[in-house]
Amino acid sequence: MKLAACSMVIAVCFGTGGAFAHGDAKHLKKVEKAEMKETGFGRTGDPKKISRIVEIDMSDKMRFTPAVLTVKRGDTIRFVARNSGKQMHEMVIGNMKELKEHAELMKKHPGMEHEEPYMAHVAPGKKAEIVWQFTKTGEFNFGCLIPGHFEAGMVGSIKVTEQ
Repeated sequence: MKLAACSMVIAVCFGTGGAFAHGDAKHLKKVEKAEMKETGFGRTGDPKKISRIVEIDMSDKMRFTPAVLTVKRGDTIRFVARNSGKQMHEMVIGNMKELKEHAELMKKHPGMEHEEPYMAHVAPGKKAEIVWQFTKTGEFNFGCLIPGHFEAGMVGSIKVTEQ
């Protein structure tokens, strides 16, 4: 009896956290990202120190507009991802190798739950934001990793230049 009760508590505590499944209506909720996340392509940006705002349109033609961006190292960008389509889309920032690996994983586990500060899941007709600081120079990417979208060409590039 105690084991069953413990299992229930664990399921409730950990099963309803801030991570969302692709296509889940919970994507519509704004997630507070209090934790700073450092990656090979930058870190969680401070919303009080925005360098510029970049609006990205996501369409059912499986394209981002604009699909090519240039930013300066150190810039903190507020990405406003708008879904002009009729199906769920997302914007995930990373390097091409990581995006391809994640896209393959999503094909195998389309309901996989995750939420990171470099991701925005956007329902049709809605918008979501990513605030990201680019701390390293180089060529990075963003893509929609919902199964089939990345493979259809829903990918863009971000060139980060020296100041």
